[in-house]
Formats: sequence, C-alpha cells, structure tokens
Amino acid sequence: MKSKDLTVVIVTFKSQGIISKCIQSIPDYVKIIIVENSKNENFKKDLENKYQNVKCILAGQNKGYAAGNNIGLDYVKSKYALVLNPDTILHEDAIQNFFITANKINDFHLLGPASNQMVQIDFKKNNIVEVNNLKGFAIFFNIKKFNKNFFDENYFLFFEEIDLCKKVKKNNGKIYLDNSIIIKHEGASSVENNKKLELEKNRNWHWMWSTFYFHKKYKGFLIALLIILPKFFSSFFKTIFYLLIFDKKKRVIYFCRLSGILNSILGKKSWYRPSLD
Repeated sequence: MKSKDLTVVIVTFKSQGIISKCIQSIPDYVKIIIVENSKNENFKKDLENKYQNVKCILAGQNKGYAAGNNIGLDYVKSKYALVLNPDTILHEDAIQNFFITANKINDFHLLGPASNQMVQIDFKKNNIVEVNNLKGFAIFFNIKKFNKNFFDENYFLFFEEIDLCKKVKKNNGKIYLDNSIIIKHEGASSVENNKKLELEKNRNWHWMWSTFYFHKKYKGFLIALLIILPKFFSSFFKTIFYLLIFDKKKRVIYFCRLSGILNSILGKKSWYRPSLD
C-alpha cells in the first residue's frame, strides 16, 4: 500500500458541521481534496490550517455534486481516487482493505463498500461481487480507466452515480461491491430545522428534473415522457389541491416537482438552487 496511490475527493456545500468527522476518519497519510461549492474563504483557511493533508478548492458557486466531483477528480494525480460524501465515516481498516482488493482485481473501473448499499447479495463465498450500480456516497475510481471522463455535469443532484455506472457498463467496464470495506453513511441528520424546507424543495425539483433527463438520455424523449407523465399529473393536481386547502408547505413542494418536470421536458438546464443563506 502506497499513500501516494490514493486521493480522497469530497464535495461540500455549507458542510462545516459535519466535515471534520469525515476527515478525521481518513488516515492522515492520504491526500484529501475538498471542493467547496461556494466562495467561503474562511472555510478553506480553517480546513487547510487544521489538516496538513487537505487541499480545499473553492468552486465559486454551487455547481452541484457532479461538477464539483469533476473539479476534484481533475486534480487527482494518484492511481486511485475515493469520492466521498461529507457525511461519511470510514472504518479504521477501510483504506487498507481497498488496497488489498485493488491488488486482487486491478481491472476494475469502480468499487464501492457493500455497507449502506441495501442489496440482496450473499457475501459468504466471496467478499467481492460484481454489480451494475453503486450508491454515490462512497466510490473508488480506477483513474486510468476514465480518461478524465467522469460525471455528467448536466445533473445537479440525483442520478449522477446511476448515469456513471450505466456509462461504465455500456463500455464493458467492471463495477464491484466489497463487503470488507466499511464506510458509514450518516445522512443529513445535522441540517438545521429552518433549512429543511428549502432542502426539501431542492430535492423534489432536482429528483423530477433528473428523472426525465436520465430516461431521455438513454431511452429517448417519448419513452421518458411516458415515464414522467404520471408524476407530472400527480404533481399538478396535488399543487392545486394543497393550494385550495391552504397547505403552503406541501403546495410549494409539489410545485417544485412540477417545475422540475416541466423544465426538464422543455430541455432547460438544471437551474434551481437552494437558498440557504
């Protein structure tokens, strides 16, 4: 195992409250590139002063998960990269076990921890199983396999890792889950209450936008339209219903779903951004 063979990439956005636990779970001999989707100079200075193995890049604005990861991956000079969410925590032997597996199957494109994947796989015979998809909270990249062609930046949120895995499999690449690599995904439990509605609106808008875009990309416009139409009518009628009964919270959530669908159908970019100031 050589420390120079792995770089960790973490995309953050207002993640001051959770990023330290993630960094501290990573061995200090591993280089970490953090891409902060803002212009927060204080965040950058604090991290780089506190952790000698951390380089923080300011994206200047909220570019989303796909574009943020591409920025970080473009800086990677090592053989492998590990893309992490900021709310993940590595088990103490996660990095060591990754290198053991990478030496066994060096032809892989992507490799993920089996933990938190919610898959029905029997790992009794083998810790390593080939799969079609991985969840995006923790993905090891075999950098040489990608030729700088990583995530589709049209996605702002959702479907980025599904799209990535589909592209890899389309090119006959190998994707594996490893039961010996343990990475805990804590989720967004630390979000402040006054920001939860804005994040809910953001999730609903982008889930709908990305759903149609993904299906259009791989199945064509008409099939994607047939898939999204039930969600379109459901969002439309629920927006009207909650307007009539004066439920503002649910009305704005379903309106965001409706807006996301319409913008995606019309071929508009994924423009919606949460207001978290």
